Amino acid sequence: MIDNPEATERLLARLQAALPVPARLTPELVAAVREQKPEIGIRPVCKVVGISHAGDEGGIVCRFDFGSETGSSAFVSITHLRFDPRLPPGREIAAYQKHRFKRLRREPS
Repeated sequence: MIDNPEATERLLARLQAALPVPARLTPELVAAVREQKPEIGIRPVCKVVGISHAGDEGGIVCRFDFGSETGSSAFVSITHLRFDPRLPPGREIAAYQKHRFKRLRREPS
């Protein structure tokens, strides 16, 4: 099992209560979106407007929008976003991401 179910449920509840949450996209994610959707004009700063859990394999998934001018949104793993640690759930998000990265590295390919 990759995620701790109890900790994940607590984090989901805290994130749901805090929505919308500002976040930064990783440079790799920005490059991937620009490659797939060059017409969008993506910026590295976004707002997470939805959150769900995609099971142990997918982890926490965030829906973020590209801004009101595009009317588009996308879903991405929370591990591809960076959050301000001063936000109320910021530390819990960082702990979840660190735990998930560590567990995924241990999993056989």
